[in-house]
Amino acid sequence: MKSVITLFIILISTTTMNAQELPYYEIPKEGKDFTAGTVVSRMVDGLGFRYYWATEGLNEEDLKFKPSDEARSMFDTLDHILVLSIMTLSAVEGTDMDFPEEGALTFAEMRKLTLENFKKTSDILKSADDLSKFVMKIKRRNGKVEEYPFWNQLNGPIADAIWHVGQVVSFRRSAGNPLPKGPSFLTGTVRQ
Repeated sequence: MKSVITLFIILISTTTMNAQELPYYEIPKEGKDFTAGTVVSRMVDGLGFRYYWATEGLNEEDLKFKPSDEARSMFDTLDHILVLSIMTLSAVEGTDMDFPEEGALTFAEMRKLTLENFKKTSDILKSADDLSKFVMKIKRRNGKVEEYPFWNQLNGPIADAIWHVGQVVSFRRSAGNPLPKGPSFLTGTVRQ
């Protein structure tokens, strides 16, 4: 009996430690100043929090789920969200977009990288005083690079990622694995 209790305590501790290692278990404390940078940063924090909980506790069957034959699987949708997180981070870092090779990441690695990308993006935006310097550069297949102002981040990758996180929530409900209980999306905290 002692070994069962010990195993249970270790399992709970490991799960809690893993949850704390990834960003967005809860939304970071809000700042006192309202600037363009802090507002967009908070929007990305909300996205990160929603993504964290939309992906928490997914299993292999969930990742394979597709609502129809023509739709993306949940895994493919999560891969697309990763791409969107890379697009936004590269714009605020001023770096080239560097996407992982298809199939190179496990779900756990993809989830961790996506959450870290959202966190890095938020941290950069939080202290930004001029959003116009964050230009998104997309290299097309023909080699041509197209540039887009920061406005396009809002209605492009950021809004698109929020949209797709909602799809993941819907997919997991349809797959029989609804969101875990506890997160409050209004406050960005987890009810105990």
